[in-house]
Amino acid sequence: QVQLVESGGGLVQAGDSLKLSCAASGLTFGFYAMGWFRQAPGKERELVADINYSGTDTYYADSVKGRFTISRDNVKTTVYLQMNSLKPEDTAVYYCAARPRTYTTQTASNYGYWGQGTQVTVSS
Repeated sequence: QVQLVESGGGLVQAGDSLKLSCAASGLTFGFYAMGWFRQAPGKERELVADINYSGTDTYYADSVKGRFTISRDNVKTTVYLQMNSLKPEDTAVYYCAARPRTYTTQTASNYGYWGQGTQVTVSS
């Protein structure tokens, strides 16, 4: 059974950094692109960053470009999200998700597996 388990969330102050991890099991990790989504209260879930199956191509939402970095370790079957210069508007539940590499569109419906989420709260 597929499991995506996020960790690393917490309460930080504006300007601080956090590194989220998502450990995957039960799937052939190298066959999947991985994404980080977030959902703030009252808002829709949005794609923050995505990385292709080999780690050679990445995508970032404009709101996080230059501050967040997505990476993956296919040996450890883990994807990471390094978040720097955090802002209060980054406060949300962050989810990792897996998208089969044959599904090239980064819409939420193409991500077939999801983690349970980890809370990130940034105080001003």
